[in-house]
Amino acid sequence: MQTHETKGMLLGFIGVAMFGLTLPFTRIAVAELNPYFVTFGRAALGGICALSVFVFSRPKLLSRSQLMRLSVMALGVVYGFPLCVSLAMKTLPSAHGGIVLGVLPLVTAVVGVLRFHERPSLSFWATAVMGTLLVITYAALNGSGGLASEDWLLFVAVLSAAIGYNEGGKLSEEMSSVEVISWALVLTLPINLFLAYLYLDFEISSVSAPALVSFVYLGLFSMYIGFFFWYSGIALGGVARVGQVQLLQPFLTLVGGYFLLDEKITAMNVGFALCVLAVVVLGKRTRAK
Repeated sequence: MQTHETKGMLLGFIGVAMFGLTLPFTRIAVAELNPYFVTFGRAALGGICALSVFVFSRPKLLSRSQLMRLSVMALGVVYGFPLCVSLAMKTLPSAHGGIVLGVLPLVTAVVGVLRFHERPSLSFWATAVMGTLLVITYAALNGSGGLASEDWLLFVAVLSAAIGYNEGGKLSEEMSSVEVISWALVLTLPINLFLAYLYLDFEISSVSAPALVSFVYLGLFSMYIGFFFWYSGIALGGVARVGQVQLLQPFLTLVGGYFLLDEKITAMNVGFALCVLAVVVLGKRTRAK
């Protein structure tokens, strides 16, 4: 018989598997679609789904404090992360982005200790610096001899997601995880619909099926449904245990890039992915409670 922890790990893995394919599908979508349209369009698609859910669930109204924290969360996971990733994937391979984003769990922990005034150990800060230097080194070596503007976009994406994850996690203590992501998408839906229409600079008939499927995947799974499994898994198994599943995300991105984009899995990519994995695990173990 499965325990709550086992079920939580399974649900968390399903969510991470969906997130792990975000970069390959984004790269396919922005190859034909305006990256700004992809950003706001995927959020609008997720928002329409969230609004449909609210029609049946009829959630409670938000307090002023919850509204403020949802605004911060939306800036991170609805706008900051998707926009920076969409722009970066115009030129960078998804494998490159996946390894840089592999440090996200560690950056999320750093933002958490600053946001909630924890007192982490010196070892934790050392691993945070080590992880940062590691992804900067990889980005420089795997690029044209230095950091490109797209790499800086990925760094901003990591910080945006870390802020959004922390605010969303805190809100999940007061309402269900489905309500948290749904509110963020519903509140921003009018803005996203307007901006998606503004950047609708193409004929749908001219867009290939892979690009359309990729866009739909981003709107339904990366922007919305993936959070159901991710937050539900954390609720069942606990953030400490289920959060470890996120360490698999860079490798899932590498595999996704291989099958969806025919990107080669190089020894360098695997080596740096393993190093990032080791640093993130060390950071989680040295973080003070």
